[in-house]
Parts: sequence; structure tokens; C-alpha cells
Amino acid sequence: MADPGSYLLVIECEQATDIEVGALGTRAFDTGHYAYAGSAFGPGGLSRVDRHRRIAAGDHDVRHWHIDYLLGAEATRLATVETFPDRDLECELATALAEAGCNRVASFGASDCDCPSHLWGPTDRSRLLAAADAVQE
Repeated sequence: MADPGSYLLVIECEQATDIEVGALGTRAFDTGHYAYAGSAFGPGGLSRVDRHRRIAAGDHDVRHWHIDYLLGAEATRLATVETFPDRDLECELATALAEAGCNRVASFGASDCDCPSHLWGPTDRSRLLAAADAVQE
């Protein structure tokens, strides 16, 4: 079993597109980079990130979480993954992205907490990573 922890996925939307996101319905995604803050404290731990990579590569078709729909879209690619083993930072990362002035994608990936979203963007990749770095300090 992989260690539990939190993670940040940076996804590049290479062209503006509309994506059906399960129960959230169709959402418009503009060109740019998005950051998704997630956690993996259940069975399998951070091996969940490997599942996200398989979906982004087109090697896994099951859509379970909101992020699966974004990762599986033709117009997107997984640009960067940062993991934080044994640290519960999911909501802290989302807050840091908000404080960095990133726009939220309302209700995305935050159905089990009080955060307004766990997906932020579009913006430039460096801004998203700087927000993640601020959490680690």
C-alpha cells in the first residue's frame, strides 16, 4: 500500500472546451493551467495519483470523481504532480490557491468539505506552483 497524503495536480487545458463533469453538469474550461487539490487517505493511499495518471493517458476509462472528467478530456493534459506524503493539506492547498488570486471552478471536487472548490484556474503554471510552495513553508 502506498503512503497516504495529499497531492496537487496541475492540468493544462490546451484549448477552450466544454466538459460534462458528472453531476456538476457541463462546465466551460478556458485555455490555461488549472490546479486540483486532492487527498488520498483511504485504501491505496497516494496510488490514487497513479490512477489519475492512467486516466490522463487514456489508459483508464472509469469516471468516479470530478477530476476524472477533466483529466480524461481530449483538450487537457496532466502537466505536473506534487505529492505530500503523510500530510493532510487538501483544504490548505485550496485556500492557498484562493489567496494567490486564482479563480475557482465552483463546487469542483469539494463535495466532502466546506471549501468552495478544489480546482482553481485558469492561470499560468508558475502561479499555481508558487501557491503550493507557500503551503510547504
